[in-house]
Amino acid sequence: MDQSPNIVIIGAGSIGTALGNIIARKRESEIYLYSIENEVVDSINQKRLNFKYFPNTKLAKFLKASSDPAILKNADIIFLAIPSLVTVDYVLDHKDFFREDAILLNMAKGFSREQNTITEALSSKLENPVCSFKGPTFARELIQKLPTAFTLGSKFPEHYPIFKDIFNDTPIHIDFSTDVKGVEILSILKNIYAIAMGIVDAHFNSPNLRFLFLTRAFNEMRKILIRYGGQSDTMFNYCGYGDFTLTALNDLSRNRTLGLLIGKGFFTDDISDKVVLEGKIAVSVFCEEISSTENMDCQYPIIGELYKLFNSDYKISEFVNNVIRNDR
Repeated sequence: MDQSPNIVIIGAGSIGTALGNIIARKRESEIYLYSIENEVVDSINQKRLNFKYFPNTKLAKFLKASSDPAILKNADIIFLAIPSLVTVDYVLDHKDFFREDAILLNMAKGFSREQNTITEALSSKLENPVCSFKGPTFARELIQKLPTAFTLGSKFPEHYPIFKDIFNDTPIHIDFSTDVKGVEILSILKNIYAIAMGIVDAHFNSPNLRFLFLTRAFNEMRKILIRYGGQSDTMFNYCGYGDFTLTALNDLSRNRTLGLLIGKGFFTDDISDKVVLEGKIAVSVFCEEISSTENMDCQYPIIGELYKLFNSDYKISEFVNNVIRNDR
């Protein structure tokens, strides 16, 4: 791309708004957030505020919003910043608005409804290049312009310099991997193991145990990553070690919080129904497939115990002992 690419971000939630604001601050051309929430669109365009997600943060003057899908027609790059369960359907419903050479970047961290990765589902149905964009990033820190990181997962190495240029002189730092499936799988696994870490910390205030468990979790994630066709080295990109430890150890994480609620006995189905918890859904997807050919208790004790917890009458006080007595 010889000139600044036209960028549209589908989704004007917290991460979409924060990302768009960072990009728009360094440009002399408009960045658009595409949203179906008309009140949010009006708030951004009229007051330079996203009243729903960042009511006290003035947004960049070149960040605009629209509820008209026609803005997608001129987009060179489209970030997908919407929930994982609706991403594929949403994109396919709007595919006629996409240029065939527009680059799509999935930011959602979960499986598609078909229980494969979102990039796989979209790539099988679209001509567009479909990439992954994941990393250790909380939107509330990104909107404050604090340094943060993402992994760009793309099968096309020529994409990397395009995005390096987009994020040059911004707080966003990126690394690169051609292991697109690995980037996607790790973004799902980190939510699962953050739940487990929350359960551990709810029961024990023990640095020794915390990092024993963290090491076990990291190795179990690596085994599942390889089993599903990802590359071991991807664990050491921002999307791997960085995103996992951010999610597992920080109380801003929704999935760690779920683990804390479970561990302290406050988790109920009512809470689960009201909160988007990609990790809980993904546990069943992984375990039901893996258990058809392998012994979960021996090979994958952490995710295996989570599956039992979510699907049976489970004594939560035994969770940690059930996991750590399975020495590798």
